[in-house]
Amino acid sequence: MLSVHVLSPEGLFGSPHRSLRVTSVYLLHTNCPPYRSIPLQRLSSSLPYLHLVLGDFNLHHPLADPCSSLSKRDIDISPSYLDAAFDIPYHLFNTPGIYTRFPFDTVLRPSILDLAFADTALPPLVSSWDTALPSTSSDHVPCVITLKPPLIMLPPPTPHWALLDLHTIEKVLDVFTPLPCPARPTLSSLSRWFDISSTRLTSLLTSHAPSKRLCPRSKLWWSSLLLSLRKAYHKFARTSRLNSSLFNWSNMQSSRRTYFKAIASAKKTHWSDLLSSATLHSLWTAKRLVFGRLPQRFPDLPEASDPAEVAETLLHHLFPP
Repeated sequence: MLSVHVLSPEGLFGSPHRSLRVTSVYLLHTNCPPYRSIPLQRLSSSLPYLHLVLGDFNLHHPLADPCSSLSKRDIDISPSYLDAAFDIPYHLFNTPGIYTRFPFDTVLRPSILDLAFADTALPPLVSSWDTALPSTSSDHVPCVITLKPPLIMLPPPTPHWALLDLHTIEKVLDVFTPLPCPARPTLSSLSRWFDISSTRLTSLLTSHAPSKRLCPRSKLWWSSLLLSLRKAYHKFARTSRLNSSLFNWSNMQSSRRTYFKAIASAKKTHWSDLLSSATLHSLWTAKRLVFGRLPQRFPDLPEASDPAEVAETLLHHLFPP
């Protein structure tokens, strides 16, 4: 059994834990109790750190390999070991049915021997468990576990300038008096005066503007590359409006095609990633995005404006005189 500790002065992956312990295990069967070379108590931990246990457990369990036919030895050893791990509780990361051992002997069938467990605090940080790496000339394939910090902090609120009340702000600006300019301005004094005046004016406008907070699920496909392409497109568009020459117009069209092509590519990539990592909960969200809103199931009644008129219209329609 080999343990590796990763320490950090701050919380790891946005969690309050400051250390991550990775334990690599090679488990053998024994003929006497506890029938395992490493007791489960040595793998579990109640200390305040993230704990990941992985390696060759030599266990065959229907939870990891539903299609396998278990022997009596597997039925006696594996379920009790995994059930005890789930009672701690430790979570299993392996994708059911994904083989991790391909024996060189063609008589033996592929099997699942590499398992990965983690304590309760680590599963929300695990992004994926995959066997996409090439073979290393061993009967075991390497497994990749990707840890990804969750989004635990919402973006700060920003002023919603579109909802700013212009009549109110005009009255506030009428009574606003800027600081007097220095009598003998120098470079530093003028810069300080401008910074103070700009801060006062910005704070005044921000305090009267309604704030908005972006949802963390809005435009998940947006990136810094799209932001730079958007700025370049609007720059060429403004230049083309000021000077409508053929050169400026061609630059504007080229930047526009590049910008919208990058948006389409980012949306397609995000949609592919969403479908590849879909869970039981996100699958319904993807289906709703594909089919859109359900059609209105109750017809409109233009001649009925209140519940009494709706009831009267339905009465005459279902039971005509």
